[in-house]
Amino acid sequence: MVLGANDGLLSTGALLLGVAGAGASSTAMLTAGVAATVAGATSMGLGEYVSVSSHRDVERSDRDMEAAEIELHPAAETRELRGIYQDRGLSPELAAQVADALMAHDPVNAHMRDELGHTDEQRARPMQAAVSSFVAFALGALVPLVVAVTGQGDVRVPAIAAATIIGMIALGCLAAWLGGAPLWRGALRVGIGGSAALAVTFAVGKLFGTTVG
Repeated sequence: MVLGANDGLLSTGALLLGVAGAGASSTAMLTAGVAATVAGATSMGLGEYVSVSSHRDVERSDRDMEAAEIELHPAAETRELRGIYQDRGLSPELAAQVADALMAHDPVNAHMRDELGHTDEQRARPMQAAVSSFVAFALGALVPLVVAVTGQGDVRVPAIAAATIIGMIALGCLAAWLGGAPLWRGALRVGIGGSAALAVTFAVGKLFGTTVG
């Protein structure tokens, strides 16, 4: 969600700066900003849904394959599970006890988790991913959009740039904090990259100088 919000913030802020650089009116900026927000959020949501749905299909295929292998070759699958636990540091005796117990209790989930790395906590949830991406992008896009609509005259362009950069830095710090990285690294990374994108987009709008409306 943090990355989605950052996408919405940067892409919408850059678009609005480009439109502002072309001399657009507040009405035209509102139209462009709302269109960009709806299109971007919808694209993000659908993209996440398709991507995560594909991952879910892989999980289901893996589960069906493991269930079939366990039914056809239970002894071989048990030996495979014992080998996995021995590779992780268990003694042969303990690995055999653990593998036999799990094969008796829930063999498919045991292989899904310990052989393939699929867990219930990480299970693909397409709808959740789609809604999260849609909302995150829209919330990020609202920051430069509100500033663009409420700003007037010569203050509008620097206000959009400032709001977008500050928002990106805040999101960069949040992403770094969630990932356990230094805050300055996340802030610097998105701050420099985002500022460059804003500058290029504004320069393009200024260069073409086409009034949107």
